[in-house]
Amino acid sequence: MRWPPYEHIFFDCDSTLTTIEGIDILAESAGKKWRVEVLTQAAMEGDLDLAEVYERRLRAVNPTKSQIHDIHHAYKRNPVEDAQQVIAALKELGQEVYIISGGLLEPVREFGVYLGVPKENIRAVGVTYNELSGQWWVGGDEEYLDFEDGALTVSDGKADIVAELLKDKNGRSLLVGDGASDLLAGRAVDLFVGFGGVVSRDKVREEAPVFIHSSSLAPLLALAAGPAALRRLEDSSYQSLSRKAWDLIQSGAISFNNERLNKKFSAAVEAHKTLYSRSNGSPPGDPGRPGAMDDWTPDAGVR
Repeated sequence: MRWPPYEHIFFDCDSTLTTIEGIDILAESAGKKWRVEVLTQAAMEGDLDLAEVYERRLRAVNPTKSQIHDIHHAYKRNPVEDAQQVIAALKELGQEVYIISGGLLEPVREFGVYLGVPKENIRAVGVTYNELSGQWWVGGDEEYLDFEDGALTVSDGKADIVAELLKDKNGRSLLVGDGASDLLAGRAVDLFVGFGGVVSRDKVREEAPVFIHSSSLAPLLALAAGPAALRRLEDSSYQSLSRKAWDLIQSGAISFNNERLNKKFSAAVEAHKTLYSRSNGSPPGDPGRPGAMDDWTPDAGVR
């Protein structure tokens, strides 16, 4: 059974491509870390609508323009394992990549471009600044004034952005993220993949059709492009990433809450295993053991 590729891959940003939450970095610099973290967790777990906490968090922190700009440096220092390589490999395979985030636009966009996502495929929340604050007459730092209220500042808004970006485009779509807003956006794509590599949220883990348990994003390649695509990467500069993906899948990095998808993915992996053993005589993760592919089963990576 064939596992078809998804041509359009949507990523959340915070706790999916980076191991931090940008708003929490701002809060720490303002001495409001605990207060803001509580609100962030409540929104991410789905206990509060994002609309209820978005303004409260920013008002509590009241950041300056330079503090918001500096978030992208923190993002770059704390990428999720293999995030940049996975995005590059997806582009190599012909997939189009996007970022949809409830984070602040300037740092999310700079980080996304750094990872290799086209600028025009990145959506986040814009902010405005008080141009008369911060000793503006001598080039002082402007203070936060307001945010652009819209689809990304409410819990059930990401689906609208997906629809906007996919307008007039053909092909299947996949979204990967860690939070409740990502789970809700799953209705706008063909497959939602929960990511627990930074924070494993109960609601997402229990309700996502597919869930990644590893700290690395490498297993996403098999879900997004299909097991057969990993074989194609064996003959490229992404060989080590492909083999890492298979090793993680074998160790249980992917689980399914949807039995139909489980069977379909397992069958595709089995077909890949057969093709690989015929051509190579060894599994992706162990090129030095002829025939070792025979003792590897697709069910090892699904539950």
